[in-house]
Amino acid sequence: MAVDYAVIVVYLAGMLAMGWWGMRRARSKSEFLVAGRRLGPWMYSGTMAAIVLGGASTIGGVGLGYQYGLSGAWMVFTIGLGLLALSVFFSARIARLKVYTVSEMLDLRYGGRAGVISGVVMWAYTLMLAVTSTIAYATIFDVLFDVNRTVAIVLGGTIVVAYSTLGGMWSITITDMVQFVVKTIGVLLLLLPIAVVKAGGFSEMKAKLPTEYFDPLGIGGETIFTYVLIYTFGMLIGQDIWQRVFTARSDSTARWGGTVAGTYCLVYALAGAVIGTAAKVMYPKLPSADAAFATIVKDELPVGVRGLVLAAALAAVMSTSSGALIACATVANNDIWSRLRGVVAKEGEGEQDEVKGNRAFILLMGVAVIVIAIALNNVVEALTVAYNLLVGGLLVPILGGLLWRRGTAAGALAAVAVGGASVIGLMAGFGILANEPVYYGLLASLAVYVVVSLATKPTDAAVLSAWRERLAGRGTEEPATPDPVTV
Repeated sequence: MAVDYAVIVVYLAGMLAMGWWGMRRARSKSEFLVAGRRLGPWMYSGTMAAIVLGGASTIGGVGLGYQYGLSGAWMVFTIGLGLLALSVFFSARIARLKVYTVSEMLDLRYGGRAGVISGVVMWAYTLMLAVTSTIAYATIFDVLFDVNRTVAIVLGGTIVVAYSTLGGMWSITITDMVQFVVKTIGVLLLLLPIAVVKAGGFSEMKAKLPTEYFDPLGIGGETIFTYVLIYTFGMLIGQDIWQRVFTARSDSTARWGGTVAGTYCLVYALAGAVIGTAAKVMYPKLPSADAAFATIVKDELPVGVRGLVLAAALAAVMSTSSGALIACATVANNDIWSRLRGVVAKEGEGEQDEVKGNRAFILLMGVAVIVIAIALNNVVEALTVAYNLLVGGLLVPILGGLLWRRGTAAGALAAVAVGGASVIGLMAGFGILANEPVYYGLLASLAVYVVVSLATKPTDAAVLSAWRERLAGRGTEEPATPDPVTV
């Protein structure tokens, strides 16, 4: 394992070096939180694919393939569909707004009264996303170094918190680009073909497994529909995803770069399912489906290659974890703390002070994430709660604001409150992992949004006029600094 260890250590050291490099670039709020809005199409595509394809998409995607066969690709596939929908239909408008958070967009659209409540919901979602990503370090470091769960979480979490705090979005962007390359080589170019060959090829896999393993709908129509509601729609409104859209240097970069990233996700989804199916042939009686990835890597890959593939899994977890962490800190500072203090935009506050404030919040949120990850056991339930709240509470007011002119602030606030409360109540009644909470919560949010909006005074014409100006990209120019890292 010495060669494998060396590969991992070099990779982790490189992540920290990127954090130090990013610190020298992040000299303004825009540079620190959205990389100066200067990413070109190739870097934008790689970093967007990196953040959406995390540990759940890699380890969990292989696990679903082990359990259900090729239809296990649907979870990651719906993530790719959501990213494609966001990129084609909404990303250009989102990028032109030149904001930092989803709540700022709601304030612009509805007249400044939706921020704190929506910020709290979004903060809870990003916090739990960061926590669940951090917990995944335990699985990987256990395979690598045979360390206990707490040490693994602290080790992985500390590295992510360090480079995220140092350089903000610039550090995360550069590390995500490296992680994208490592994942592509490790999972798609190495693990996928090796797993299929070790399983005897597709003909042998079909001969040894039940026919439902090759049924594209074998996982079940209701499950697929739930994945669409949670993951496809979740991609449309998550702060971690929008914050990457804000980094694009142009409308076309956001649209076409995101389309490339979404297509990559579809390929990654199928690859994970095939790897899991191959693992089922080789190890038909594993104690847990989620153990399939670690088992096939540990037992079937040669020295050196094994280290690279484990680095790919680590890259997947780190990219999601760091993206969720900066999103969580941005919402906590800009949408909650600043508003509670009544300091949304302090006149005369220096850029360096804003960078220091956001850096402090990343550190604070990072420590909180590590502590919660150590204490938490059921990560699936935690992530389900987060996504249910996100979709049930925020999907309708966000998409309604983008698509329906008659939507009002009262309707948006009612939709957030009723949708969120319905989801919580229904989870208590049906169970956290049930499908009904997100179904009925979303319907309740939609009904309340439409009824209250129609029953209240339309949004002020001046607010809508300013909103249309921002959507058109007028009056939002930020000073640009020539930058070689725009590919």
